[in-house]
Amino acid sequence: MCCFTRPVTSVNATKIFARVTDTYHQSLVYSMKLEASEDLAMVLPLPVKHGAGEKEVTFISLKDYPNLFDDLEKGFPPPPPPAVAGDELAMPASAGLHQLEVVQVGNFEASFVPTEKDFSRLDPRFRLPTAAWKKLGDYKTYGFAVFKLKPGNQDVHPMAFSFPRRDRLQLFFPTVHIHDGKVHATADFDHTLYCQPREGEPLKFRAAHAWQESVGHARNFMQLAKAQGLFDPDQHCYKTTMNGELPNKDTFIALDS
Repeated sequence: MCCFTRPVTSVNATKIFARVTDTYHQSLVYSMKLEASEDLAMVLPLPVKHGAGEKEVTFISLKDYPNLFDDLEKGFPPPPPPAVAGDELAMPASAGLHQLEVVQVGNFEASFVPTEKDFSRLDPRFRLPTAAWKKLGDYKTYGFAVFKLKPGNQDVHPMAFSFPRRDRLQLFFPTVHIHDGKVHATADFDHTLYCQPREGEPLKFRAAHAWQESVGHARNFMQLAKAQGLFDPDQHCYKTTMNGELPNKDTFIALDS
C-alpha cells in the first residue's frame, strides 16, 4: 500500500522487493520518488500473524545501500539489439496510552502499529483519515509499518523490514494507493515488483505470472553484505511491472506450501 497521511504532489518509480525469509517471516524493501510539501508518513499495511506485538516487526536500515534497486536491476539486462551482418561480437548493455516506539532506520523514523486503533498513539500528522479507513475496510486485522518522511522532492532510499506473516501460502506486495486522503477504485501505477521465491518454486512461479527471470544468482549483481540477509545469494530473482490505470488493491502471489 502506497498510503500517505497528507496529500502528495507526486509519487512515482515505486520499486518493491519481497521474499519469504523463513517459515514465519516475509521481508519487504520499498523505494520511490516522492514530492510533498509538508511532513507526512507513508503507511504500509501488513498481513501479520494474529496478535503480533509492537516488537515483532524488524526494521532494517539500508542507508548505506541507497542503490540497492539499481544493483537489482543489473540482474535484468535489456535484450541485445538485433544482430547486424558483420557485427557478431556486439554485446548488450493519545491520553492514557503509551506512545508507540519510534526507531531510527537510516534517514527515517519508523514505527510498527499493531492494529488500526493503535494509530491514536501516533502524532495526528502520521495517521490516515478516518474516512479512508472506513472505505478500506479489509485492513482491520492488519498491522502497519509507518515511515515518517520530510517534505521536498526526493528519491527515498530503500526502506526495509521483516514481519511475521499470516499466510504461508502467499507473498505480499503493498500496492493499494491513498495519495489524497481518499480511496479510489482504480489508481495510476508506476511500479516495478521484484521477488526471490524459495528453492524449488521458481519454475512454478514464473509459469503462473508474467515474471522475468534474472540472468544469474543474486550474488552476481547484489552487494550481499550491504543487503543484510535480504537476498538468498544462490537463487535467481524475478521481476514484473505494473503500469497505467489498474484496480486499486494490494497484490498477493500464491506460493507452494
